[in-house]
Amino acid sequence: MSFESDLKRMEEITDLLKDEDTGLEESIKLYEEAAGLGRKLSKTLSEIQRKVEKVTSEDEMELETEESESDEVPF
Repeated sequence: MSFESDLKRMEEITDLLKDEDTGLEESIKLYEEAAGLGRKLSKTLSEIQRKVEKVTSEDEMELETEESESDEVPF
C-alpha cells in the first residue's frame, strides 16, 4: 500500500477503535494492525526526512559555491 492509503487505513482503525460497538477481540486485531502500520509509516517518514535533508544540504552547498564564486574579484 502507499503511504496515503496506509494513513487512511490508520484513520479508519482509529474510528473503529473509538466505536463502542467494536468488540474486544476485534479491537485487539485492529490495534495490532495499527501498530504495524505505525511502524511502517514511521519508517517511511524517516526515509523521506533523510531525502529532504540530503537535498537541502546539497542545495545549500550549491548556493555556497555559487556565492563564493561570485565573491571572487576578477583581475
